[in-house]
Amino acid sequence: MLYFWPCMDELKTLSKGVDYTAKTFAGLEEVLAQELNDLGASDVEIITRGVSFRGDDALLYKANYQLRSALRILKPIGVFEIKNEKQLYEKVQRIDWTEVFNIDQTFVVEANVYYSELTHSQFVALRTKDAIVDQFRAKMGKRPWVNTEASDIYVDVHISHDVCTISLDSSGESLHKRGYRVAADKAPISEVLAAGMILLSGWKKDCDFIDPMCGSGTIAIEAALYAMDIPAGYYRDHYAFMSWKDFNADLWEEIKTTANDSMGEFDHKIVASDRSDKAVGIAKTNIKKAGLHKDITLKVSYFDALEVEEEKGILIFNPPYGKRLEEKGELRDLYRGIGDVLKQKYSGFEAWIISPNYEAAKFVGLRPSMRIPLFNGPIEARLIKFEMYQGSKRGEASLDRRAKKYDKGESSQRTDGGRRFEKRDNRPPRSESEQADRPSGFRRKSEGDHHDKRRIESGSKFRKDSDNKRGGFDKGKPRRFERSGEERSRFRKDKERKDDQIQVWESQKEERAKRITKKDEPEEKGPPKRRKRL
Repeated sequence: MLYFWPCMDELKTLSKGVDYTAKTFAGLEEVLAQELNDLGASDVEIITRGVSFRGDDALLYKANYQLRSALRILKPIGVFEIKNEKQLYEKVQRIDWTEVFNIDQTFVVEANVYYSELTHSQFVALRTKDAIVDQFRAKMGKRPWVNTEASDIYVDVHISHDVCTISLDSSGESLHKRGYRVAADKAPISEVLAAGMILLSGWKKDCDFIDPMCGSGTIAIEAALYAMDIPAGYYRDHYAFMSWKDFNADLWEEIKTTANDSMGEFDHKIVASDRSDKAVGIAKTNIKKAGLHKDITLKVSYFDALEVEEEKGILIFNPPYGKRLEEKGELRDLYRGIGDVLKQKYSGFEAWIISPNYEAAKFVGLRPSMRIPLFNGPIEARLIKFEMYQGSKRGEASLDRRAKKYDKGESSQRTDGGRRFEKRDNRPPRSESEQADRPSGFRRKSEGDHHDKRRIESGSKFRKDSDNKRGGFDKGKPRRFERSGEERSRFRKDKERKDDQIQVWESQKEERAKRITKKDEPEEKGPPKRRKRL
């Protein structure tokens, strides 16, 4: 039970085990709120980068163990208004910290400051620490120590518009640290963001799941956890609430047992692939650590060489990005290649791509049906949905309209193009004066005015003799393109870059063909069976 000093006339107190705040990435607030509703939380309310809710100790334990899109769960213990660091120090001391934790426990303070007279978050954390330590020293003659690496108690300070909220962090380390990632490739995606993308996609676990650019395997692992109802915290051993004075070990074990008993099987396939041998090796290590090596099919393969066995499925992936790719123009070619493969091989699938560069994503060449703003760490990104159809939506609608007209007996013998050319052919003939006024190069061939063409010496271009008479060119000399020196240089460089890219593609195809012939194909895996977990 938490008690506050009776002189806290300006301090708003919150009852123990009643109000909580779940923090997440911007853009995932709605899926986090839905998860909390599914767990039985009450008074669920979306806030900036988080969700506030009300519950008991059991719900607190469930939230830490089962929520996939939460970063940490906070328990507010005091809210008050401050204008300067002196008021912060005095009001933090009004909380009886000896009732919160013991003198022999370590603690750490983390602060976040927005729109306040106090602008430095580290200074706020330091003054909060001083207030806690000085209170212990005054009451008990000694102080607790700070441990920033593996602390027992985590204190969170949040100041916004001069309103300070003091909370206990029940999670400790961020909940994105699931416990299965033992190795990482370059710039791995957060586990919480990966799980949030899967929840945002609305995947119903009724079709195959494919990540063709898997990197460290995070998206595929989170998909497997979600598909088989494995709790997000299944591989994690410790949470900060275990060090609280009122921790109920029996209730915690009961919560875990109930959640673990709901784990089941998945009747479809989860496929992860990457063109990099190194990335696939890292993903294999993480998948094996999670005990999912029989549930996830892992391959070394280029996206266009990946075999598709079903006519329906979902793709969620995080293509590589970076300044180097943008400077070399490779980012544009990457997205154009992704679009070509989606159109050719994944008809009937849904594809979700997270990209920080929406302009480059336009080169996919498909019209997105949904765009969701997200943040991949500090990087603003978009989660873009593409739906691939047999043909296209416009084509299907056109066929439906034609079918209805046919049923009513209104079908036409001509296509749209036929009607267009029919209009052109039915135009009234021009008079002789009109024909004489028109340049010879624009007259119809049927009029007998067949103009001569001359081949340009420097290439395979053809032009009209009449053009030699325009623009001050001497008669009989071929007219060349009027380009400046800078334009000619840029045109030549573009051509050389395209030729180099074609050579790179050809060499990559040859290497891929050699690699595929050398490696044995992995044997097919049957549907996953319920296993005894770790």
